Amino acid sequence: MNFTERLRQSRIETVALSLREDIGDGDITARLIPAQKQTTGQVITREQAVIAGREWVNEVFRQVDSSVCLEWLVQDGEPVRPYQVLFRMEGTARSLLTAERAALNWLQTLSGVATNCAGYAAKVAHTGVRLLDTRKTLPGLRLAQKYAVTCGGCHNHRIGLWDAFLIKENHISACGSIADAVGEARRIAPGRPVEVETESLAELEQALSAGADIIMLDEFSLSDLRASVKMNKGRAKLEASGDINADTLIPVAETGVDFISIGALTKNVRAVDLSMRLG
Repeated sequence: MNFTERLRQSRIETVALSLREDIGDGDITARLIPAQKQTTGQVITREQAVIAGREWVNEVFRQVDSSVCLEWLVQDGEPVRPYQVLFRMEGTARSLLTAERAALNWLQTLSGVATNCAGYAAKVAHTGVRLLDTRKTLPGLRLAQKYAVTCGGCHNHRIGLWDAFLIKENHISACGSIADAVGEARRIAPGRPVEVETESLAELEQALSAGADIIMLDEFSLSDLRASVKMNKGRAKLEASGDINADTLIPVAETGVDFISIGALTKNVRAVDLSMRLG
């Protein structure tokens, strides 16, 4: 199953879960309004942001009331300014109010990820480095967050434990050596990317000799990162990692590594401030 289909299925399931936890056995406050009362509304952002999550909003309204009509005025990945209208809606007042919180929760959270990523990406736009997310995601929301990462101009690392090898210290210890671990990876899943985490220039040389596709340089100093790029000579892709943040990012990117993985892209996220207005 490809990522697009996994994402579609995940979206349906996680939206349904978000509605169950919010609506329970019924929205009793919405019942104050006559069932057939029609109205319109719009959602605005109160701050500058990069938008992500349109299809999650669409799915919320589809599951609540498929007769609601939405008109989007922005695309995912588009930067927006404060008080800009993101989308308009038309339907029964009950349906719009019942769907409001779940829809905004999805849009504000995923837009928060995209906005955060766009800020990081802008800092290293003058280099050739690609910024990667990690598996440090909100439980149950990994695919949604990884989608939002791409809306913000960053890139996805492996999706989970199943789609690529990432051989770390404990794997190496259990297998006996870097060479043995890489060899076993090639045997059990030919064609899958093999990445090895290293903690020194000596381990980097071992990973290069073993033929790893990607080599993670964990907690390397700037001088060792530059030495790694020279040692590598294009044999593998190099990924810097280890508590890299917005303040330390640029010097790392300028060492010439191919990738930088940053857990903060998805785990240190503030939701975008949105508002829905009816009528």
